[in-house]
Amino acid sequence: MNLAIVGSGYVGLVTGTCFAEVGHRVVCVDNDLKKVHQLQDGQIPIYEPGLEELVKKNVAAGRLSFTASIEHAVAESLVIFIAVPTPPQPDGSVDLSFVEGVAREIAVHIKDYRIVVDKSTVPVKTGEKVAQTIKRYNPGADIDVVSNPEFLREGSAVEDLMKPDRIVIGVSSDRATGPMKEIYSPFNAPIMVTDLNSAELIKHASNSFLALKISYINAVAAICEASGANIERVADGMGADKRIGRAFLNTGIGYGGSCFPKDLSAFIRISDELGCDFRLLKEVEAINRDQKERFLKKVRESLWVLRHKKIGVLGLAFKGNTDDVRSSVAIDIVRQLIVEGADIRAYDPKAMDKARPLLPEVKMVAQAEEVADSADAILLLTEWNEFKSLPWQAMKKRMLSPLLFDGRNLLNPEEMRAFGFTYTSIGR
Repeated sequence: MNLAIVGSGYVGLVTGTCFAEVGHRVVCVDNDLKKVHQLQDGQIPIYEPGLEELVKKNVAAGRLSFTASIEHAVAESLVIFIAVPTPPQPDGSVDLSFVEGVAREIAVHIKDYRIVVDKSTVPVKTGEKVAQTIKRYNPGADIDVVSNPEFLREGSAVEDLMKPDRIVIGVSSDRATGPMKEIYSPFNAPIMVTDLNSAELIKHASNSFLALKISYINAVAAICEASGANIERVADGMGADKRIGRAFLNTGIGYGGSCFPKDLSAFIRISDELGCDFRLLKEVEAINRDQKERFLKKVRESLWVLRHKKIGVLGLAFKGNTDDVRSSVAIDIVRQLIVEGADIRAYDPKAMDKARPLLPEVKMVAQAEEVADSADAILLLTEWNEFKSLPWQAMKKRMLSPLLFDGRNLLNPEEMRAFGFTYTSIGR
């Protein structure tokens, strides 16, 4: 089937590439000409395991192309996916101007039947607004609007799209159901067909629940520290219950990234607008904010005064296996250390280029081991697996004092203490 993806950011590029991989003919549209030219030349603007190889493979096979022309994409494609940014606003609501702008552009070029699909994460009732917008600017447009939320995890997005748990399709007309099922039939996953509003709510409800699990286990970690229990043993015991599951019960310095903080705030705002005070989610946000401060308090208690202290930082991305630094808790913590006068040396395997403009005061080093040079402490803030195998014993010798704060519980406490570190983690 001929498909168009409007927006070649994280969701759009991964989605379009995987659609091409299963045999569809896909054109990805972006209004950033520089990005379009980069993609046409095989340069991938984001890091996602396995994505670059798939892009090059499908471009070479003629199934994947890139353009700045929405007119061309609409003319050539039966189904048009909107995958543009929906950034947060200061009041917690979502900026839908990009979605509205694309809907207007699509409307102008529709000549015969088209299916317009919201792939971006949007508040409930957005699909209705998209349909109204297209009809306003092209009253004769023959369209169906569909909600098809994505459930991709950065760092494993290709696998998540190629082997999904479920596919949600929210429709306002049965006419769109057949083509949407045809698009996803190669993925061999359960397809759930709902109304538009339910599909939109499924996305926000899912991400908010996962954020709740993270904040819950972080709150339990504080109790473990106060009582002398081990949070990992507690999480294992909880997760063995099939009704609960072990996923998202890993304690740390809090959730971040482009999805959870934005989606949670948006869901709270949506609920308020509908007259439903979702107090539980407000507490989830508060616990997440407190988790950063609890970690910083441990650092302050050990170092006393942070001014002029040399601190090495491992990890700047919001999680491992991505270069995404949007709403990164690691970035937040480093910024606070800078405010308090610390001198920071940092390393991240993939995220340093994107972190540099956000942290101009920080010295980025070429090798992870260099963060230990004359350091008063090292903070591990992102769960990159390669940090497990660093030459920790040699790094300890390069430090002024052997303080190691593991904000992701990535390392083995006994091993680190055997190396001579004063090792601090979370909840154990």
